[in-house]
Amino acid sequence: MANADLLKELRIEKHLREEHGQGPGRWPWIVGGVVLVLTLVALVAWLAMGHRAIEVQTAQAQSPVANAAAGAVLQATGYVTARRQATVSAQITGTLTEVLIEEGDHVKQGQVVARLDDSQYKAALEAARTAAAASHALVAQFQAQLAQNERDAVRNEQLATKGLVAKQTAEQSRTLVDSTRAQLLSQQRNAASADSQVVEAKVNFDYCVIRAPFDGVITTKDAQVGEIVSPFSAGGGFTRTGIGTVVDMDSLEVDVDVNEAYIGRVKPNMAAEAVLDAYPDWKIPAHVIAIVPAADRGKATVKVRVAMEKKDARIVPDMGVRVSFLEQKQDQQPVQAPQGALVPAAAIAQRDGHGVVFIVRGDTVQQRDVPTTASKVGDQSLLPTGVDVGDTVVVSPPAALKDGDRIKAAAKAAP
Repeated sequence: MANADLLKELRIEKHLREEHGQGPGRWPWIVGGVVLVLTLVALVAWLAMGHRAIEVQTAQAQSPVANAAAGAVLQATGYVTARRQATVSAQITGTLTEVLIEEGDHVKQGQVVARLDDSQYKAALEAARTAAAASHALVAQFQAQLAQNERDAVRNEQLATKGLVAKQTAEQSRTLVDSTRAQLLSQQRNAASADSQVVEAKVNFDYCVIRAPFDGVITTKDAQVGEIVSPFSAGGGFTRTGIGTVVDMDSLEVDVDVNEAYIGRVKPNMAAEAVLDAYPDWKIPAHVIAIVPAADRGKATVKVRVAMEKKDARIVPDMGVRVSFLEQKQDQQPVQAPQGALVPAAAIAQRDGHGVVFIVRGDTVQQRDVPTTASKVGDQSLLPTGVDVGDTVVVSPPAALKDGDRIKAAAKAAP
């Protein structure tokens, strides 16, 4: 068979191809659909990659005035403590009939803060006074008897000299005088003892009135009317040992724990600056009172006492404090505060030959131009323009970061 005949045998007729779906009418549509799907997938992937959030670190722009750590050789944290505070309690056991204090009250030394039931002690005082009066009455009786015996003795001496009475009578008169004098001395001692008992009863009676030991502020009220108070812990926990706590606010100071590796940087009378956690923008001038000569083995710290040079009603015991130990005492005279905002030096990036920072706006960033010659304040840069105090900036922005990019929420870097 010739080659031409073989080719004719292998050829498929047009109508058979169309019947089996192999005609040119369906293939272009299939190919076009596949291409369209691949194009859409590529577009979605490109959009996802182009708008993927970039993970960054951020920090908040600070005010130059709030840069309390400038000039500090060391920082430490601690708490406000009172060097003078007392739990006001009764010196005798008794039932409270009045409690005249509340938390926050200012009291003066000697001011009455509570009263106890004094009926028993009042009766004891009256009994002691009565016994003392009786003792003094006996003293007067013996004094009168002694005077009479002395006169009788003198008279008998004169009569015995004249022989009108026996000498024995005169001797007996002198003996009676000596005996009466001894009885008088004994009774005088009894009267003195009775007077002491009156004083004791008076002291116990006065203990029923409880007074403030010094000027201060009541920080806790621990007992109510009707409760039993005692200087001793008794009654199975039902007896109060204190009525309230008074704190001398003029004695407030700061106790901070300094790592023992850095304690050599701290010196007595060293200038410092205290910042309360409750008022972070309030800088309180301070100085070191003393370094306590004892270390905490568990924490590897040494306690340092710091005095605050300004007193204020906002300062209360147990407040958290951050203390900056300064190289030299800062000038307290008002000076012109620098303008602008402090940002970490690493927040300034270079784009097209000039400095920029990226400000966080929601989940995107906004690029702003800033001066390339910013003033340095420690590890921060002072930007007079471009950034406002309180703005959140990106620290160490990636090279690929640009204006409008989305970012991931990340932990803020320390400024």
